[in-house]
Amino acid sequence: MTSAEDYLSGKIILIDKPLNWTSFQVVNKLRWKIRKTYNLKKIKVGHAGTLDPLATGLLIICTGKMTKQIDTFQGQDKEYTGTLFLGSTTPSYDLETEVDRTFKTDHITEELIHGTTEEFIGTIEQYPPIFSAIKKDGKRLYEFARAGEDVKIKPREVTIKEFEITKIANTQVYFRVVCSKGTYIRSLAHDFGKALNSGAYLSSLRRTKIGEFNVENAQSIEEFIGSIDVH
Repeated sequence: MTSAEDYLSGKIILIDKPLNWTSFQVVNKLRWKIRKTYNLKKIKVGHAGTLDPLATGLLIICTGKMTKQIDTFQGQDKEYTGTLFLGSTTPSYDLETEVDRTFKTDHITEELIHGTTEEFIGTIEQYPPIFSAIKKDGKRLYEFARAGEDVKIKPREVTIKEFEITKIANTQVYFRVVCSKGTYIRSLAHDFGKALNSGAYLSSLRRTKIGEFNVENAQSIEEFIGSIDVH
């Protein structure tokens, strides 16, 4: 049985984040549940790598002294699966915002799609989406975006180790990516559309691995709460 001391000494909890939850909401929910169950005034709880609300999948939650390992986990390679939609773009590069432009797709073949992935494998320069939590001049980029303000974003070097197309269904393209810390899959989708002389946005995303940790071994939030209730 897990005790209060176990959580204070430090535990790693693997959560399968549901759709429409922020990573911060997951941390808050688990912290509240641990504090309430064990009558703790205070406990450190943090996550090792944000997932957008519209993404699902692996979230590493650290408690107590294990929060010191967060930077280590964040630095590890990550694997994602997802889908991108060809022929349109959105300002956020995903479904958070409405389609702003449409493009022709009749020139795009399956061979072109598979071949274009090669352009992205290795170390590449990537511009983070304007709708992101990166800070500039003390503000989050999405704050500038929502206020309609122009802001210059510097590109970042990221590494794409694997980029595999797993299925193509008309304008919906299914993929798997293994990448370094700091990679924005939304930006990858946007840039992929450009490389096809069209447009694209991310229509779904799931994080499946962080280093050696696999979402197959993760719990839902409800499963975690259920397990802590029988401590």
